[in-house]
Amino acid sequence: MTAHRARSQALIAAAALALPLTLAAVAPAAADDMDEPFGPACASVPKDGAGSFDGMAEDPVATAASHNPELSTLVTAVKKAGLVDTLNNADDITVFAPTNDAFAKIPKADLDKVLNDKEQLTKILTYHVVDDEIGKDQLADGSFTTMEGSKLTTDGSKDAYKVNGTANVVCGDVATSNATVHIIDSVLMPKS
Repeated sequence: MTAHRARSQALIAAAALALPLTLAAVAPAAADDMDEPFGPACASVPKDGAGSFDGMAEDPVATAASHNPELSTLVTAVKKAGLVDTLNNADDITVFAPTNDAFAKIPKADLDKVLNDKEQLTKILTYHVVDDEIGKDQLADGSFTTMEGSKLTTDGSKDAYKVNGTANVVCGDVATSNATVHIIDSVLMPKS
């Protein structure tokens, strides 16, 4: 009976020692969940392949965007402005990426005019880029200087955030190898 009791106490002691290790292993996973993509449009992202969240995380931001069919107008604009290398070679940036539907809100004649004016196009596109990584936790009440040089603001809570009070973040905290991407439903316009 004494050997059995000693073995039971040893097992209880081992379990007591293992519990903090188990909790420590679980805690980082819970913290990582805060950096997971969020928003209603995230459900339409492919589960695997280059356009999936895992696939996008392996590529720099302009390349990653080219794998997402919902960002094809943005990718075309970035190419026309000559910004692919600038974005792909930048470190720790945030891109507020308008969807194709966001660009479709702009009358076609106006959009065509901007797409053919490299200076204006560059100004608009660089207004969507911040030279710092901005996660969900910073979107609640933020003010950030863009690569274009002026400010944009963010506000909201939980999974509902707006940029400049007009553009909704429809899929936020998307990681690429060099950037955080917040996909938005409107094109942002810098002040003239």
